[in-house]
Amino acid sequence: MSNPRNLRELLTRDGIIRAPGVYDGITARLVEQSGFDATYMTGAGTSMSLGYPDYGLLTQSEMVANAAIITRTISIPVIADADTGYGNELNVTRTVNEFERAGVAAIHIEDQVNPKRCGHLAGKELVPIDEYISKIRAAVAARQDPDFIIIARTDANTVTGFEDSILRANAALKAGADIAFIESPKTMEEIIAVPKKIKGPCLLNIVVGGLTPSIKLIDAQNLGYQIVILPSVLTATVFSACDKALAELRDTDQLPSIQGSTSVADRFKRFHGDYWSEIRTKFTDP
Repeated sequence: MSNPRNLRELLTRDGIIRAPGVYDGITARLVEQSGFDATYMTGAGTSMSLGYPDYGLLTQSEMVANAAIITRTISIPVIADADTGYGNELNVTRTVNEFERAGVAAIHIEDQVNPKRCGHLAGKELVPIDEYISKIRAAVAARQDPDFIIIARTDANTVTGFEDSILRANAALKAGADIAFIESPKTMEEIIAVPKKIKGPCLLNIVVGGLTPSIKLIDAQNLGYQIVILPSVLTATVFSACDKALAELRDTDQLPSIQGSTSVADRFKRFHGDYWSEIRTKFTDP
């Protein structure tokens, strides 16, 4: 079953889809082995993994290349951040084609100007709604696999207000988008209102240290959300764990104690080390 079909299947089941954020093969494998049904390629995490802040500095090709690494590493569906679609309708068309070829199940396209910035930062700017809807129409028309999912993200809530974000999201759904993603609900009241006001499936984004209040995922499900993405749950953890380990190494001059540490061989087993070890000798003469 293809990843888009698999994600479509998950959307028909009871229960919310929980998609922790990943940015490379290691984090992707950890999410899959933890038993999650889907994952999310975070644009912020991808940007930081290449040495940049999430300020719209990465190109389409860089984002697609990272998505291809992640889909190659795991078999669960990948939802990918496609930023603004990287230009006008022409660029959006190519963006959809490239992410499809990379094996992702869904992308989200937003209504910020290009270059964009992280949805939880101040100073965002929006394109006019007509321009945004034209890009959504182009994205819908460009997909080759009808199961490939187009998620319409709007950042209007922290720029032009909550009602404009609802207007833009519903217009995107009417234009053919599959799921609405209102970035940065600022209060519990807004979180509760989104599924009631949106005329279609809704995605909730919960960011560590972000603008949206943190809620239990079961509560998000009960409110009517179909997908929750958690872009920073692993990046924030990595920052904290690495800072701690490096401080201990610096201060003690010896290898830090790492909870849950395993052998080198065991770490490689999580990446199919046994399979590759077998190939090493499988084709040699007896």
